[in-house]
Amino acid sequence: MTVALSPRALMSLLANGPKAMDVLATAFDTGLLDALEPGPARLDALATQFRMRPLRLYKFLDCLESLGLLTREAAGDDIGATTYRALPGLRDTVAAVVGPDAVERDRDRYPWRLLHGRLTESLRGEVSIGDDDFAWPPRTDAQTAEFERSMAVGLGPVLESVGRHADALWSDRRRLLDVGGGDGTLAAHILDSAPHLRADVYNLPAVAPLVAATRVARGHPDRLGFVGGDFLAEPLPPGYDALSFVRVLHDWPDDVARRLLEQAYAALEPGGLIVVSEEFRTPDRLAMQFFWSYFLIGVDTCVSRLRETDFYTTLLAEIGFARTAVLPGTWELIIAYKPSTAG
Repeated sequence: MTVALSPRALMSLLANGPKAMDVLATAFDTGLLDALEPGPARLDALATQFRMRPLRLYKFLDCLESLGLLTREAAGDDIGATTYRALPGLRDTVAAVVGPDAVERDRDRYPWRLLHGRLTESLRGEVSIGDDDFAWPPRTDAQTAEFERSMAVGLGPVLESVGRHADALWSDRRRLLDVGGGDGTLAAHILDSAPHLRADVYNLPAVAPLVAATRVARGHPDRLGFVGGDFLAEPLPPGYDALSFVRVLHDWPDDVARRLLEQAYAALEPGGLIVVSEEFRTPDRLAMQFFWSYFLIGVDTCVSRLRETDFYTTLLAEIGFARTAVLPGTWELIIAYKPSTAG
């Protein structure tokens, strides 16, 4: 039976956060997680396999267990016979956090240290992240490229969900418009599993070279396109039977989000599909958004609005979309359809 941590125990883990990350990185780098996840693994066998001292390894595994990442079966006072099993998927999860391509490693490139230890001053407006470090919206080509690169690094959960539901989403679609689709990474992944589909990224003109590079790198020279524009200043282009907003709407106030979805309804062909995926407000998602919540304390021009799925499902229905559904995944996908003329 799993027992929730008391607030005091949780505070202790938070206070030792850097040490906990050191434990996770070590477990990943040494290969221990590869042995622990299939489990059960005996401590004495692990110590022999990885050339570690058993009693020291025992204490190391206590650290992992304290994080809720291991289950343990003791064998009385025979420490060597203690068996362990990691939670399913732990190795891949830790890789996503501390591996060479980890989102968290990428986020560490941002100048969050300007706020560290100075949050009171930041909350009062006395300390800020300057425009040279982070401007929203991006003001230069270099800032645009850096922002879109970072967004592409964090697409993993969306790619998992889109891949899981690829057949249901794209099997009867011909043309997709990915609104605010960054450098085209998401669109390229969708095209990988939908050979009959063509996808265009709709974004500010400055992003065009980034999409062109993705087009070449991912091998979709004739099916990955780009349409330049500003969705805050002009209607979305028509002629598509599928349209997606992925990690876009949360950047804007409610009235702007509504207007963008209304534009999508107007632009879609009858029977067209809309897909929305955001940092929906759940305990897990709020935790994974912690970095941005922290970093953006020092930025007045950008607020990441984590909304519940009900906000979007209700809004889509009010606009006129039908057959709204929430598809499960690492990140949920909200889908809906513009009624056909026959309907």
